[in-house]
Amino acid sequence: MLENTQRAVDRYTENIARLNGVSDVSKKFSVVPSVQQKVEKRIQESAALLKRINVQGVTAQEGEKLGLLVGAPIASTTDTKVKERETVDLTDLDPNRYFCSQTNFDTHLRYNKLDAWATTPNFQTMVRDANAQQQALDRIRVGFNGISRANTSDRTKNPNLEDVNKGWLQKYREQAPSRVVGEGKAKGKIMIGGAGADYANIDALVYEAINSLIEPWYADNPDLVVLCGRDTMLDKYFPIVNRDNPPTESIAASLIISQKRMGNVSAMQVPFMPRGKMLVTMLSNLSIYWEISGRRRAIIDNPKRDQLEFFESSNEAYVIEDFGAGCLLENIVFAGAPGADDPAASGAGQ
Repeated sequence: MLENTQRAVDRYTENIARLNGVSDVSKKFSVVPSVQQKVEKRIQESAALLKRINVQGVTAQEGEKLGLLVGAPIASTTDTKVKERETVDLTDLDPNRYFCSQTNFDTHLRYNKLDAWATTPNFQTMVRDANAQQQALDRIRVGFNGISRANTSDRTKNPNLEDVNKGWLQKYREQAPSRVVGEGKAKGKIMIGGAGADYANIDALVYEAINSLIEPWYADNPDLVVLCGRDTMLDKYFPIVNRDNPPTESIAASLIISQKRMGNVSAMQVPFMPRGKMLVTMLSNLSIYWEISGRRRAIIDNPKRDQLEFFESSNEAYVIEDFGAGCLLENIVFAGAPGADDPAASGAGQ
């Protein structure tokens, strides 16, 4: 590490120590709540999806869900000559609780990279933001792919962080299986289009799911969206644009693609959604809880490896506020798509 770099690193670590009221950042310390709040805001602002869901601090590591989604209708009438007016719980909490599990975000920066960054006036911002952006992306990846929490995770075997924490899709599988559909006529897959299809098109599947799996007071909510991956979006729209359309049909195709709707509901392509899966819900129904005073840090200069090491952890939980406000569709296969005859290709069994 160059002398100029060492001075920049010293200023960075001294600032971290001052903000958190500690004398030595190489020893694990708890991030003070005011700083933690800023860190969480920075992480949330690093990814478009996180800006649109609930990322909420909680005082207890375990407890009842906050109920951040308004539930069933509340309007009513009462003949007060006969009975008293009665209130209802605005949040309509279900009995499922949350538990914030520790997630580690341990990284390092090599000396040669620090040497390059140290020449810029925004050195501290670059170091800070690099970590925040990756934490944001990893949270989204866990949210859509997390199946379990291993005592020691393995990124080689589980590159989409399937073993870091239980994400939103897994919460539906375990806590609301009646709102999960993963097969049609054939075991292990829902076939779209072609001979013997379960549905003529993806719109029919989404339309039926909304009307049969989602509570009626949510089914017509204008905030309802279909969250899907790039592959599903491509399978739906590619046939429309990949043919010689008359001018009027070309215009119509352009409108369909720009609107991106499925089953008359807005469709949103999200990063890291597993192939062949769709989550139909409102973005306000998805939450990530983080425990206040549950973030730990240590910054260690390791000359044996020529790197500055950042050890950081946060206690967090992935939460569905109201299972009745959504449903999970998985193992979706489009006729003619690669792997259409192989349920495993659509993620069956996850």
